[in-house]
Amino acid sequence: MAELKLGKFKQSSKRVFINNIDCYASKYIAKVLSEYVASFDPDGEIETDDEERTISSHSRAGAFQVVGTIADKSDEDRPYVLEEYLQLDKDKLLPKLMDCDVVIYNITQHVDQVEEALWAVSALHNEMGHFSGPKMFILVSTVMTWACSKPVDPDDVELPFTDEIFWRRRAHPNFKQHFDLEKRVAKMGKTNRKLFSTYVVASGLQYGMGEQVFHFFFKTSWLGQEHEIPVFGDGNNIVPMIHINDLTRNGDIEKQQPQPYYLLAVDYSNNTMEDIVKAVASVLGPGKIQKKPPEEAFLTKDLSVIEIDSLLVNLRIEAVYLKELLSVNWLCESGLVENIELVVEEYRQTRGLLPICMCVLGPPAVGKSTVSKQICEHYKLHHIMLKETISETITQLEDTVKKADPENEDAVAEAQVLLNSLKDNMEQNGGVLDDQLLVKVVKKKLMSKPCKNQGFVLDGFPKTYEQAKELFYAEEQESNEGTSQISSYNRIMPEFVLCLDASDAFLKDRVMNLPERLVQKHNYDPEHFLRHLARYRENNLEDETVVNYFDELDINILYMEITSSDEPDCLLLLQKICDMVGQPRNYGPSSQEVEEEEKRKAEERMRKETQARTEEGQREAEEAKHRATRWEEWTKGLEAVRQQEEELLEAQSVTMRNYLMEHVMPTLMRGLVECCSVRPQDPVDFLAEYLFKNNPSDY
Repeated sequence: MAELKLGKFKQSSKRVFINNIDCYASKYIAKVLSEYVASFDPDGEIETDDEERTISSHSRAGAFQVVGTIADKSDEDRPYVLEEYLQLDKDKLLPKLMDCDVVIYNITQHVDQVEEALWAVSALHNEMGHFSGPKMFILVSTVMTWACSKPVDPDDVELPFTDEIFWRRRAHPNFKQHFDLEKRVAKMGKTNRKLFSTYVVASGLQYGMGEQVFHFFFKTSWLGQEHEIPVFGDGNNIVPMIHINDLTRNGDIEKQQPQPYYLLAVDYSNNTMEDIVKAVASVLGPGKIQKKPPEEAFLTKDLSVIEIDSLLVNLRIEAVYLKELLSVNWLCESGLVENIELVVEEYRQTRGLLPICMCVLGPPAVGKSTVSKQICEHYKLHHIMLKETISETITQLEDTVKKADPENEDAVAEAQVLLNSLKDNMEQNGGVLDDQLLVKVVKKKLMSKPCKNQGFVLDGFPKTYEQAKELFYAEEQESNEGTSQISSYNRIMPEFVLCLDASDAFLKDRVMNLPERLVQKHNYDPEHFLRHLARYRENNLEDETVVNYFDELDINILYMEITSSDEPDCLLLLQKICDMVGQPRNYGPSSQEVEEEEKRKAEERMRKETQARTEEGQREAEEAKHRATRWEEWTKGLEAVRQQEEELLEAQSVTMRNYLMEHVMPTLMRGLVECCSVRPQDPVDFLAEYLFKNNPSDY
């Protein structure tokens, strides 16, 4: 019986096709539909058996079976999708569409999908005779097909456009294809509406869940690298928008099947571009905006032409049918500006841009600042040091008082009071703040936008249990009471605590071997250092220590004993910290940083190649020199041998020379003289005959 019931519900499940389910809007449409509970025939559904109730509830959870195409292959897990298709040709894609009850094509992001959507609706229309049941085609288009519409009433420019007069719409020049597709989809749904119905949903600019078209402003504000967030144009243009989750809830079209086939999907806000950017900058960024010419938007790498056109649109538009015919459970009915806190939290959670808050504790000279700096460089966090924070706070207060903004007289007066308090307190305490003001300054820094966005490493503070309690009192109370009055964005309680320690002998030896420059910078003269070390040891012998405070709140604490300053040990320490903290929670390197890193690597590679060539040249020169030396030595050796041989030959030839001079040469001379006198016909034969007759050996 239970198996039959399950089979029945599986047959009742509707199959939905969605294009590009790995892209922003389509992904969230797929998610919502996979969890959507369609209405079923109640006959036979309600059973008293517990097993059947369980099966019924499980089958309801997947009332829509979602399938679709993906733009790129990735390792992303999409459990809400039953089947994924990558780069199918049209012959293979058409059977997939024919198997579905509902086909949804989203063309709000990628222009190349316009052509595919036209083919899909045309192919389905041509195959109507082979349908096994009614089918629905929903085109998710954009309000940019209204961008150049003439005013409803020239005398009343604030009168909004509505979907009741959709036939008067005029598209932006870059969205003519979208406009033509909307008309084709609407026309094909009129052939046999009961068998093949079509709908066009013109969506406002989508926001929420990590952002898409507005992502540039969120990212620029979150990074905190700009003092003012740009607004392109005068900022007075009204931008029709809708939260992505509110757009996906228009999936109720499949259930209610309204009579109008053209529907606008926008919320009820009429926010200007200036209002939107101001809201984002106030919560995530510096709170200030700067208006720039629209042309400068095209110089921004993070904005496509379609996105720029969308951001410059000026449309006052109202979704009448959405309100009257569809029951939408709104999330952000009043728009982005009114729900900015919710949207910012979605943005941070969806993109994993969660701050990493850490506290590094330990005795003086143990290496807190060095380790903190390494952590900040790896995770792109803000390094909070007491001296720098106090100096920065005083400078900011002086600037605020000096500017004396008449629109913020209360803020100027408050800054003046705090500035006077800090200076007076430091004068009274020999340049040191008391705990109350010190905690106030540190807390103000930790609550700044950069620290709340990226996170921070608090270097060597708090030093006492009382300072920790005063700094984190509000969040401690919330934790103890089990309430959640403070949002995660406004939390400053460290998520991790790194406690470094080392023996006194090691610390003293390290300070003694420090360069004089660092001794002066950190005020590590012997008397001052020993006093600070003794105070640290004394504070950590008490029952209530800073580490105990964090331990009581179940904060992750990593204890590390420092025994060496060698680089391998430092790398091992950093690796243990990374194992505790995990992966960075930021955007990763920017395109500029990537270019700089590639440039640095190229320069390093060139430097190494140059060095290698130089070393190779030096080796070759040395080898040539060595060969020349060896050749010279070899030549000298040969000369010496030759000279020795000549001397030996000379010595050996003396006897022979004497013999020849004494016995041979006189006879030879007489023979030559005789030959000259006689002048024989054959002188050689004559001389030979003469020498034979007068052979000296005969004497």
